[in-house]
Amino acid sequence: MHRRPRRNRKSPVIRSMIEETRLSVKDFIFPIFVIDGNNKKEEVSSMPGIYRYSIDLLLKEIEECMKLGIKAFDIFPAYPEDKKDKYASESYNPETFYLQAIHQAKNAFPEACIMTDVAMDPYSSDGHDGIVENGKILNDETLEILGKMAVAQAQAGADIIGPSDMMDGRVAYLRESLDIAGFKETSIMSYTAKYASAFYNPFRDALDSAPKAGDKKTYQMDPANLNEALIEAELDELEGADFLMIKPALAYLDVIKLLKENSQLPIAAYNVSGEYSMIKAAGEKGWLDSEKVMLESLLSIKRAGASIILSYFAKEFAQLVK
Repeated sequence: MHRRPRRNRKSPVIRSMIEETRLSVKDFIFPIFVIDGNNKKEEVSSMPGIYRYSIDLLLKEIEECMKLGIKAFDIFPAYPEDKKDKYASESYNPETFYLQAIHQAKNAFPEACIMTDVAMDPYSSDGHDGIVENGKILNDETLEILGKMAVAQAQAGADIIGPSDMMDGRVAYLRESLDIAGFKETSIMSYTAKYASAFYNPFRDALDSAPKAGDKKTYQMDPANLNEALIEAELDELEGADFLMIKPALAYLDVIKLLKENSQLPIAAYNVSGEYSMIKAAGEKGWLDSEKVMLESLLSIKRAGASIILSYFAKEFAQLVK
């Protein structure tokens, strides 16, 4: 045999030299949960090792992560029911704790990249990403609320706005709203291909944001569809998105690859709560080596084409490679 591929696998040094895909702490955005109050740290029961923090402890967690090399954070708020209403009015209240958290995080760590979430569900008494009328999710009427929300977050100091709502036309509406308000430098990372997935349940536990009735299938994408992601990506590009995101990641590696091959914009992938929790649970049972499976999973996301990975594993990965 003249060709023996195993010659290039015979030692750790050679294997390292020819690695085609490498993970770095720089690849990650760390999703993190914030709650109202002081000195509060509450573990998310369905996400081992992940916590909801009051703002004071959130700042300490960000500081710890920054020392590990993590520089980007996606902050999500968990609101009590008494702060929710049909029109998510708390989302753009200047005094609300979420906007305070964004402001304080950016002030304390100006070198950090702070990303935010734009969708109604954390603030909605209906638990949906848009206004609900007679069981239907209203698209165009929702955009006005999302616009107010995005501008309020930009005013608080957000570097990247993350519309996760999947309403049609929302990227263009948010871009125009931000530009008119003077935030032309604020980026938009669109949840371009966000699928109606069963992998989101632990996240909804963390935010207590599950729909009170119905499901999200009229606005989130059908898991059976691949080429539909190209339609969403083309629209988001035309409307002014700066990044395209696929969510979830592991069950949608083909979608990541498809968008990478068909767009010049940076591709992000959200390694979601269910993907995190199933690896953690199997590790606790002793069924898998969770550390090795974590690394293999994250590597597969980058290999598929994601330049940016939003993952609850970000801090653990940073601790491992430090």
